[in-house]
Amino acid sequence: MKLEASSRTTGRSAALRQEGRLPAVVYNKGLNLSVAVELKAFDRVFREQGTSSLIDLEVDGENHQVLVREVQMDKRRRVPLHVDFYAITAGQKLEVAVPVLFEGTAKGQEAGGQLDVQRREVTIYVLPSQIPHDVTVDISALEIGDAIHIGDVRAFLPATAEIVDDEALTLITVLAPRLEVEEEEVEEEEGAEPEVIGRGAEDEEAEDVEE
Repeated sequence: MKLEASSRTTGRSAALRQEGRLPAVVYNKGLNLSVAVELKAFDRVFREQGTSSLIDLEVDGENHQVLVREVQMDKRRRVPLHVDFYAITAGQKLEVAVPVLFEGTAKGQEAGGQLDVQRREVTIYVLPSQIPHDVTVDISALEIGDAIHIGDVRAFLPATAEIVDDEALTLITVLAPRLEVEEEEVEEEEGAEPEVIGRGAEDEEAEDVEE
């Protein structure tokens, strides 16, 4: 997807925002450009591409393939204040976080279980031309107690991609119904030895005998 930018002088960030433009930088190991993009255009591209898809950023007629590395947001108004674009180098692998999407309804949910989503992305090391926009995982076969781990998404990634995250980490699991969990806890409490607080009757009787 294409996005146009223009060079800017530093120190005019507030003025740019008032004009509906967004201050940004384009960088890599040997590059550092201060630019500005049209806010509405960036918002449209970012909503569609996210942080894991390449963007063709044209700066004063020169094209750079970039990834969105960081977006500084106004916490109150929830609008972008500044963007960092990372300019990729063709043929050189880079680290990128790819969103994981979950598809279907787990069998465990139909049995009353609850989905517990622990992570929604996987970090990989991959060639720029092979970065997947996202990874879609079918969860319909999951029973209560089943889980999908990061290592399980390997089959959905490009063959040359390397997983950076710990492959044992859980992405999603199906928990037992809360009612069952509470009943099990009650049963365990009923079968457990009662806690004795203070002096027991037997202790007092023993003391009476000693006296």
